[in-house]
Amino acid sequence: MKLKVFSAPYLIWMAVFIVVPLLMVVYFAFTDDAGHFTMQHISDVGQYANIFVRSVWLSLVATAVCLVMAYPVSFMLSRMDKHRQGTMLMIVMLPMWMNFLLRTYAWMTILGNNGILNHLLSLVGLGPYKFINTSGAVVLGMVYNYLPFMILPLYSVMVKIDHSLLEAASDLGCSSRSTLLRVVLPLSVPGITSGITMVFVPAISTFIISRMLGGGSNLLIGDLIEMQFLGNAYNPHLGAAISLVLMVMILLIMTLMNQFDPDEQVLM
Repeated sequence: MKLKVFSAPYLIWMAVFIVVPLLMVVYFAFTDDAGHFTMQHISDVGQYANIFVRSVWLSLVATAVCLVMAYPVSFMLSRMDKHRQGTMLMIVMLPMWMNFLLRTYAWMTILGNNGILNHLLSLVGLGPYKFINTSGAVVLGMVYNYLPFMILPLYSVMVKIDHSLLEAASDLGCSSRSTLLRVVLPLSVPGITSGITMVFVPAISTFIISRMLGGGSNLLIGDLIEMQFLGNAYNPHLGAAISLVLMVMILLIMTLMNQFDPDEQVLM
């Protein structure tokens, strides 16, 4: 009885701020202005297939770059002395203490046509180059903002890997490369799957990064949804349909990623 009392505020919070909004999204996605059931809005989502493909592609690229960058960093962090790990983790988390919008604005200043990077290149007779309003700038913004979300899950798993396992592999004749591929990599799979999920999900639904660093030529799903609710093309029914399709995509991807998690497979 006591557990039910303590869990009541959380259940109410879930009902009001999670369940009810989801039901509203489903309702608007399958109804017209008169409140009648229709599948028209769901079928209209197909018109924006190119935006979905672009969003998935850029998110996959950003997630892959984050994984490649975060894996060695996480491994080095996990092998450091305990008193140094806290300091290094604080450095990793430090950029996240700054507002997300300000961090993205900073990259606009760096990558702009008259920005810091082009100014430095002009000093050696290079440029100016177009860095801003490109797909590369969008990926860079995603990597910069979401890299800690890849490092932390990997670190939390790698730090639990027993040092004696690595020593045993070395004693049995494994090279550093073999130890990494046959010992560290299999044991860090749960961190890899968690990190991929934590980076890919916000990356595919972002709209601030693509708007500020990508310009109008790099429209993503998040921008498209925002336009249906706040832009001139006000159409909440289509916006809800796009949101619903995006949620289904994310759920399918998360389900797929869970298949590579040994803990999830044991539970199943």
